[in-house]
Amino acid sequence: MDILNALVLFSNFVLIPGLAYGAQLALGALGVTLIYAVLRFSNFAHGDLMAFGTMATILVTWWFQSMGISFGVLPTALLALPFGIAIAAVMSLFMDRAVYSFYRKKRAAPVTFVIASVGVMFILNGVVRLIIGPDDQRFADGERFIVRARDFEAWSGLSEGLALRSTQAITLVVAILIVIALFWFLNRTRMGKAMRAYSDNEDLALLSGIDPARVVMVTWIIAAALATIAGVLYGLDKSFKPFTYFQLLLPIFAAAIVGGIGNPVGAIAGGFVIAFSEVTVTYAYKRFLGHLLPENLAPDGLVQLLSTDYKFAVSFVILVVVLLFRPTGLFRGKVI
Repeated sequence: MDILNALVLFSNFVLIPGLAYGAQLALGALGVTLIYAVLRFSNFAHGDLMAFGTMATILVTWWFQSMGISFGVLPTALLALPFGIAIAAVMSLFMDRAVYSFYRKKRAAPVTFVIASVGVMFILNGVVRLIIGPDDQRFADGERFIVRARDFEAWSGLSEGLALRSTQAITLVVAILIVIALFWFLNRTRMGKAMRAYSDNEDLALLSGIDPARVVMVTWIIAAALATIAGVLYGLDKSFKPFTYFQLLLPIFAAAIVGGIGNPVGAIAGGFVIAFSEVTVTYAYKRFLGHLLPENLAPDGLVQLLSTDYKFAVSFVILVVVLLFRPTGLFRGKVI
């Protein structure tokens, strides 16, 4: 038995990627939850809003790089991120003014907003692919690794090397800072309290003098910021491809519903539940078990429950099970 090598291997391919992916899904699910809690509909365009904000960040990144501007060992995309957030926020406000505000004035049923958001989703998807193309775009520069596998092997004397990519560490640090800032905003600021009051009881909030137009505007801006940050972190960690962000809508919604849609804490927990479920089910355990079992019992096959091509199916199965047996989610969905 070689427990240390098994732990390093597990950390390398399950624990660290799961934490990074979970943080990305959590930020995406927070945006979905915020829109649902305040504006009371499920925004199916959120995945493509992530793609739009990421595309804007990539274009600004390329512009910075063409002028010789960089961020040292960190990706230049972090410098471009505020510009991407601003552009995504403008697009969100434009879509709200052009589409959603009409139905809000009519006090349309939530399902009408959902159908409208599907239309917005296809528009954003087409715009992104028209501007930047359908192919993979890699925009990560700076230092690639914090810990390299060969250096770790030489230092530790183990046969398995631990690798920690800079984008994984950036994802975790940025996600923690964003979550702290969001909860501080919702619980400490006047606008955050107004959003919570509007979410809890719209009519009573209006009688209290809360400006609904301002609440809606701030909600869209925060949702656009969360979507862009999640999309950029995902793109830096993996790559940017518009259709992949369309597919990400399923695990993001699954994370929001598993945690309890409308509950920010639930969205964060749901993100990590979905991420680790996908990673653990699609990981091939052959080498891992080879370190733990005697040589005569070591498996010959990959010991992989599902191919990585089917990782989004894991989100779907979890979503169905939760909707059947606990539709309120782990944290019982509620308003913010």
